[in-house]
Amino acid sequence: MTLLPLIIAPDPRLKTRSVPVENMDASVDRLIDDMLETMYKAPGIGLSAVQVGVPKRLIVLDVARDDEDPAPQVLINPEIVRFSEEGALYNEGCLSLPEHFVEIERPENCTVEYVDRHGAKQVMEADGILARCVQHEYDHLDGTLFVDHLSALKRNMILRKLVKARKQAS
Repeated sequence: MTLLPLIIAPDPRLKTRSVPVENMDASVDRLIDDMLETMYKAPGIGLSAVQVGVPKRLIVLDVARDDEDPAPQVLINPEIVRFSEEGALYNEGCLSLPEHFVEIERPENCTVEYVDRHGAKQVMEADGILARCVQHEYDHLDGTLFVDHLSALKRNMILRKLVKARKQAS
């Protein structure tokens, strides 16, 4: 397995709309393993392929708590088919926007259809942190960052801080 470099905002590649995974082959399986390793090392609870420079509709996530065994999940070509009417606020962060956390309101639960890493069609009823993570990563597949749910002023402040941090690091 290989650690993959994370793309950091405001890189324009993060605004790319991802394309469906057409074939489940060894390269996709390897990408899944590399994404999981990258997500765990970061550390994070979710990662979309576009965040590692692969604009495919592929998400890995693991919302197991620290005191639980890892429970990785792979969602290939996910489609959220239902959102709850009830919303919930949660302090979100993102591996592509390091060290920035903001309260975002999203539907409290959702239903997602996807293909698992073995090619089987699945339906997941997600609530709580799992629903939050699925929606956050799903947004990435459409080129949407969690800061895009904020006012332009708040979003631009965060993005300017990331640009400044990048300049200072180089």
